[in-house]
Amino acid sequence: MKKKIMAFCTIITFGSPTVLLQVEAEENNNQQVIDEQRSRIQMEIFKGSVELNQVKDEIEQINEQISRVEQAINDNNNIILETEKKISASQLEIQKLETEIAALNEKVRKRNEILKKRALTFQEKGGKVNYLDVLLGSSSFKDFVDRVGAVASFVEADQNLIKQHEDDKQDVKKKQEQLQNKLSELQNMKVELEGMQTQILEQKQQNEWLRAEAKKKEQVTLVEQAGLMQQDSALSTMDDLNGIDPNQILNESILISNETVQKLITEGLKYVGNSVYVFGGGRNEYDIANGRFDCSAFVSWAFAQVDIKIGTTTEVLKNTGIPISVEEMQPGDLVFFDTYKKDGHVGIYLGAGKYLGSQSSTGVAIADMTNGYWLEKFNGRVNRIIVQ
Repeated sequence: MKKKIMAFCTIITFGSPTVLLQVEAEENNNQQVIDEQRSRIQMEIFKGSVELNQVKDEIEQINEQISRVEQAINDNNNIILETEKKISASQLEIQKLETEIAALNEKVRKRNEILKKRALTFQEKGGKVNYLDVLLGSSSFKDFVDRVGAVASFVEADQNLIKQHEDDKQDVKKKQEQLQNKLSELQNMKVELEGMQTQILEQKQQNEWLRAEAKKKEQVTLVEQAGLMQQDSALSTMDDLNGIDPNQILNESILISNETVQKLITEGLKYVGNSVYVFGGGRNEYDIANGRFDCSAFVSWAFAQVDIKIGTTTEVLKNTGIPISVEEMQPGDLVFFDTYKKDGHVGIYLGAGKYLGSQSSTGVAIADMTNGYWLEKFNGRVNRIIVQ
């Protein structure tokens, strides 16, 4: 551009046709270079858009997988709770059986005492006469028959009680073993489910990490896109300088360079996922060190990182720089939204319909202006910051 201006001034001073032809040739060469550069940059922008779409698809797939994993976690938790209920019920059944066994043993003990006392009535006092002695000690055949019947009854009763006792013990033991097996099975199931839960949580953490990495990739691509768009815009501006009065060019304010915009956005991205929205925040060292910003303070801080001083309120910022149309938006421009009031929110345009700002719900984050809430709230005000 400087060469063109110098050549233009030379023509005015000397009026040489030869110089004019040289300027024309130089202009044609410059135009060819600009066209080639713009073509290359636009191709890079196209590739970046394709990559962005791929990253978005990847994020969407990861989100779907995370949803499936979260559902699996919920289902697993429900199964674990049900298993714990079954374990508690089984433990109560075991306790009940143990009580029944103790009661049965006590009954058998008492029965044995009764049998013992009843048998002693047919034995000599203080002696050790067995059932055979009782039978042989009969005084008559009738007495013998009576004693045989009595002994037989006692023996049968004693055997029945023992058999009943053994049967009861075996039955209770069998039930207790069944319950213990069931309890063991449930405990093993719980251990297995808890192990599965651990694996699912690890999978969820891995998916969260993949999503975070994809988000970083998206942010980097957006920054690269913003830089490419800025370069293309700068080349377009150079292309449009043909025929403009050099004095007019020299009197215009200087636009922010592409490198400055890239640095501005890169600095701002440092607070993505590492900040919180605080109304009135971002105006002292403590807030800045701890990522506590409201929207306008964040924008002001970001520009300060590239040595550009602007206001810290939306009222000041909406009157800062020069207003441009939505069609002319470039990365680094300020975009305004009607939230709790007109021009109540401000952010830094990134390109591709995205902007960077401190939102009340997320802190510093990249937001989409092309749909949903921010599309509805965008009021069309766009200001371009210039360096005087």
